[in-house]
Amino acid sequence: MIGIIGGSGLGEALGALSGGEEHRIDTPFGATSGPIVTTEIGGVPVALLARHGEGHMLNPSRVPYRANIFALKTLGVTRILAGGAVGSLQEDIVPRSLVIPDQIIDRTFRRAGTFYEELAVHVELASPFCPSLRRALLSAGTATDGGTYVCMEGPQFSTRAESELHRVWNAQLIGMTVMPEAKLAREAEICYALVALVTDHDCWKPHKGDLDAVHLLEEIIGHLRAATENALALIRRALPAAAAGGDCSCQSALALAVWSDRARIPAEVRRKLKPLLGKYLD
Repeated sequence: MIGIIGGSGLGEALGALSGGEEHRIDTPFGATSGPIVTTEIGGVPVALLARHGEGHMLNPSRVPYRANIFALKTLGVTRILAGGAVGSLQEDIVPRSLVIPDQIIDRTFRRAGTFYEELAVHVELASPFCPSLRRALLSAGTATDGGTYVCMEGPQFSTRAESELHRVWNAQLIGMTVMPEAKLAREAEICYALVALVTDHDCWKPHKGDLDAVHLLEEIIGHLRAATENALALIRRALPAAAAGGDCSCQSALALAVWSDRARIPAEVRRKLKPLLGKYLD
């Protein structure tokens, strides 16, 4: 089963793909952002989740990332295609384009970033996005291949100094939602890749002088809607290849990651984490 997680704009557009069974799941990490809808698209089983909840009520710091990934795991999701709005940090990455990033710089600091607070579990994250899922997305359209995504805490946008710093780091994209989502997917042994929807050039690039704040926002929303349509079309085309991806190292990420003495893991922790760690603890 393929999970599809939508961000700004894409989360609302997922409603057009629904019509299946709705699941409201409570997890050991709380409730999910909203109902998860399981259905089929082109014969591929999918689980759809709007990251920011119904009505976009959850800001990026309040998204229950652990509950979302845990619930998708319990529903049988093995791969996740995520979407999210981003600002561009480079001149040649223009609004309305799509990017399939390959790296992340995590600058978040308010969010719970692991399932394993009671244990010492260290997964490899050198390649934070699944290579096979990235190939499926890139083979399905004309998205830009590669780029570093800076994940900021938000909910405020960057200062100009921060934006210029991220450019000095040679990052390509700035957003608020890919972390800890990508980390948690790896901890759950779920393949994960992102379609980044470019809405603007962030604040490093001065806006056109003839645009006031209202018209600037209208322009950005227009870019988001256009990019969302492109992203949905790309994801639809990529689904067959994503579903046929076969075995992947992401799906055995925990094999060497549990450093704690398993004999000392309390029964209640084992029960709590069974959907994630059960095959390594039994």
